[in-house]
Amino acid sequence: MAQPAAWPDDPVSLDVHAAPAPEYGSGSLADLLPTLAAGQGVPGLAQSIPELTPADRNCVFLIDGLGWEQIRSHPEEAPYLTSLLGTSRGGTGTPITAGFPATTATSLASVGTGLPPGVHGLPGYTVRNPETGELMNQLRWKPWTAPNVWQPYPTVFQLADRAGVHTAQVSSPAFEQTPLTKVALSGGTFHGRLTGEERMDFAAEQLAAGDRSLVYTYYSEVDGKGHRFGIDSDAWRGQLMYVDRLVERLADRLPPRTALYVTADHGMVDVPFGEESRIDFDEDWELRAGVALLGGEGRARHVYAVPGAENDVLAVWREVLGEQFWVASRDEAIDAGWFGPRIDERVYGRIGDVVAAAHDDVVVIASTGEPNESAMVGMHGSMTPAEQLVPLLEVRS
Repeated sequence: MAQPAAWPDDPVSLDVHAAPAPEYGSGSLADLLPTLAAGQGVPGLAQSIPELTPADRNCVFLIDGLGWEQIRSHPEEAPYLTSLLGTSRGGTGTPITAGFPATTATSLASVGTGLPPGVHGLPGYTVRNPETGELMNQLRWKPWTAPNVWQPYPTVFQLADRAGVHTAQVSSPAFEQTPLTKVALSGGTFHGRLTGEERMDFAAEQLAAGDRSLVYTYYSEVDGKGHRFGIDSDAWRGQLMYVDRLVERLADRLPPRTALYVTADHGMVDVPFGEESRIDFDEDWELRAGVALLGGEGRARHVYAVPGAENDVLAVWREVLGEQFWVASRDEAIDAGWFGPRIDERVYGRIGDVVAAAHDDVVVIASTGEPNESAMVGMHGSMTPAEQLVPLLEVRS
């Protein structure tokens, strides 16, 4: 068996402030719906992505897990999406950023509320609830927490609906009553449709139902196949081919005066199996020392220390992981802008005492505490281009 490369005598930790923080305020997922709705005359919102031109009818098709780099790397499987790369971000041919961490619960909340994670308050896959001291899974909403207390701000869909814009979400029926949908995507009318083709056709109908329309639709299985089999698998490529056809189907059915935007909540990387790439928190006494709770996910960890051990935990995590992860204290991560330009008081304690974001193709798994997540092939969460950059492809009718 090959031996791991020797560490230098004086390892230097990655500079936290050199991490490529998301483009909050000008080119992130949180800026998309406010920009579109402001262009439709919804009051109180700003056109934050200056490259976009207003349209009477706007449709956002979010493909879970389909990052910018994944499209660029697969022109044969995604010919239609590839043909649209030059339209991204208002014809500049450039991506936008997801936000940190680059994970579904955080990104969907950013999309729907138009707010960065430090304000909407879903700053990770699992985070500590300061009121109870328990880890809260914000994707599955376990343990139960009052949704409107956890995320009290109105969604852009609600603001648009109040302003007279015809507003609709078209997604899987399974998502209609979930707390995440309620706090991030509610407003107007939810329409459950089982197949991708049904969603595309009904989204087009909903766009035509108003002189001003704001419609959101979603597809999840690119992400699902990536987690299970990896983005270098035939199963994943098959899903990419399928969504390529879905986007073209929707584009062909757009009513007049419509702008369709195709985006994603994050990209993905395949992480090799092996001790060098999968560092097991549950088997590493150094990383466990002084840690009360391990939150987040493999590539974007929130680490909650035993009271009084915060500095020691930071020092150890930085010593063990600092060449492969950006390892920051809570205040350093906030100061570096990872969660946005401001942090609501209710959100501050949800962020880890230590925040670790992967730079290399490595993860911190928890084989006992998180067996399912630890077995995934494809992962995401951090600020690398493969995870952070997402498309903003545009079709107009």
